[in-house]
Amino acid sequence: MTFKSRKDILFQLTTFGFSILFIGVALFQFVQYGFNNSISFCSSVLLLAVAGLLLWMYLDTTYELTPIELKYKCGPIRGAIPIKDILEIIKGKTLWSGFKPATARNGLIIKYRKYNEIYISPKTNDTFVRNILELNSSIKVTANSNS
Repeated sequence: MTFKSRKDILFQLTTFGFSILFIGVALFQFVQYGFNNSISFCSSVLLLAVAGLLLWMYLDTTYELTPIELKYKCGPIRGAIPIKDILEIIKGKTLWSGFKPATARNGLIIKYRKYNEIYISPKTNDTFVRNILELNSSIKVTANSNS
């Protein structure tokens, strides 16, 4: 079962704001200097690449539950966690540091193996948790008291 990532307004404003800024600066440099200046050309290509990466991550963040693993992808970032290795899911909390293939706040922190954790933001946390518990009922689910 595939789950799209929820997208909150903060992530949308950040993604589109920086993308528009980077594209605008790259276009300005191109109009101002053309292909004659190698430094402005290289910086324009870099700015366009970063804008493309931000938009790719925004448009292509999904999570897939298979019978044996949780697969995640966020643009070029992809991976999988065996369902049997998941120990705990914390609902309604935001992980401010660490690995976050997510596009919204108040998602799910998934703790797996001994010390690993990942933050995801499926469209509906409850549906995702219900489906993952069908695959492994021994996962501890903790609701954040601040949500």
